[in-house]
Amino acid sequence: MSELLVLGISHKTAPVAVRERLALSDRQIELLLGDLIASEQVHEAAAVSTCNRAEVYLVVGDPVRAEAALLGRLADRARMRPTELAGQVYAPRNCDAARHLYRVTSGLDSMVLGEYEIQGQVKRSYDLALQAGTTGPLLNRLFKAALQTGKRVRSETGLSERRTSVASVAVDLAAATVGELQDRSVVIIGAGDTAELTAQALAARGGHTLFVSNRHADRARGLAERFGGRVGSLHDLPEQLAEADIVVASTSSPHPILGPEELDVVMASRRERPLVLIDIAVPRDVDPECAGVEGVSLYDIDDLQAVVARNLAGRGDESEQAEAIVEEEIQRFARWMGQLDVTPTIVDLRSRASEIVDAVLAENAGRWQSASEEDLARIERAARTVVQRLLHEPTVRLKRSRDNDDAHGHVEVLRDLFGLDDPDADATATDVEVQRAHAAAGGPVRADAAAPRPSTGTPDNVRSIGERRPRRS
Repeated sequence: MSELLVLGISHKTAPVAVRERLALSDRQIELLLGDLIASEQVHEAAAVSTCNRAEVYLVVGDPVRAEAALLGRLADRARMRPTELAGQVYAPRNCDAARHLYRVTSGLDSMVLGEYEIQGQVKRSYDLALQAGTTGPLLNRLFKAALQTGKRVRSETGLSERRTSVASVAVDLAAATVGELQDRSVVIIGAGDTAELTAQALAARGGHTLFVSNRHADRARGLAERFGGRVGSLHDLPEQLAEADIVVASTSSPHPILGPEELDVVMASRRERPLVLIDIAVPRDVDPECAGVEGVSLYDIDDLQAVVARNLAGRGDESEQAEAIVEEEIQRFARWMGQLDVTPTIVDLRSRASEIVDAVLAENAGRWQSASEEDLARIERAARTVVQRLLHEPTVRLKRSRDNDDAHGHVEVLRDLFGLDDPDADATATDVEVQRAHAAAGGPVRADAAAPRPSTGTPDNVRSIGERRPRRS
């Protein structure tokens, strides 16, 4: 049976120094998903990488082995021991994994409660997995349902009425540091979505914006035209920093753009004018050592938490409504997962029962020398009838549970109790042993014999058909 697994870190479990090591570009996501799907244990894969989280969603046959393998891979990338990274990782499964993605997409797990950027980021992550060809029925259903849940939360609650984002919180932090932003000179390094949101928030507060970007010069010019700013290049960044009051960095560069040596030179030309650096990129654009340069106030994305706490006031009711919507949608997903697994489980259960009947008959084949062919056929029919009647009620109830919220739970319990996913749990003779016993008794050899499978032998509490239980007094 396939299971859903997510392995990830977020701002709630790991500092930015760890998150930036696991941040993935689009190309890196494509390569990672390709490597994962090449494994026999991984059937489907997708990844979500933002400034606040790095998560991998998998559909696997063995979640324990898959989790251990993926943890090792992420630990290598983060240059950490797996045991060290394990303390900062979460790994929910099945409906808990689905619930996590629903909450993420709805903005309930964001640093900024109700953040609306995350909806588009999850959609982009899903699109990348589709392009890579690594999704299947389960992940397709999961991501589509999560995006629909996010839309419901935003349309049916007031959770994101203030349209708060990481970028707007960064602007609030800048204002709290330098005072009013009217006529302040602001340099935005980057021209992506976060830069656009930052520019929008700054324009509403009267800031004068200079956009700096080498990779997306056309987009930077478009932003400048929309928000009344100017365009510069990274080559001229030192001169631009000399005139700036606030710098907001939000590129996708894998390495720092600004280091302490360059900043020392910049600050020497500013005649003791302070400079505020707000780095909301992951990986970080500003070397953390810049915080030690005199006159510089450096904030990274984890420093936004204090401002976030103030923005959370008064959102309790909306949050509760959003959580209720998530739970409603999760129940729908749980029913679907249950339906997905019910039929294969019934087939596996009856197959296991048939194997046990075959094994017990074979084990006792040499004890019925005086039995006729009709007697042997009668014994086999009786044994199979007992099994059919014993499994009838569980089968009916399992089929009936398709429409219940706990269908997936019933399937998991049944598969665990009967060891349907563990070949070593089959307490019967192997197919080869069954064939040998039939041959020794002069009986027919089945044509559909499979290759040998691991077996633990027949347990003591499996009685032969010829043995009688003592009657109760």
